[in-house]
Amino acid sequence: MKILVTGGAGFIGSAVVRLAVARGHEVVNLDALTYAACLENVASVATSPLYAFEQADIRDRAAIDAVLARHSPDAIMHLAA
Repeated sequence: MKILVTGGAGFIGSAVVRLAVARGHEVVNLDALTYAACLENVASVATSPLYAFEQADIRDRAAIDAVLARHSPDAIMHLAA
């Protein structure tokens, strides 16, 4: 299953991202990298072929449409604050 996680560089989102990759799921981490985000939180999975990162703001409809078209996730977990 391919899961898109919003807020995947935050505290909770990064834990979900790491767990999903560890369980064999493809994960697209969508994060705007604002005050609460840190890519070091997902460093352990950053080189996995199951992991992809997209920097975008969930309020930017065109950016989100492009990410969805590019990755075609099966599910979306909205964890962005």
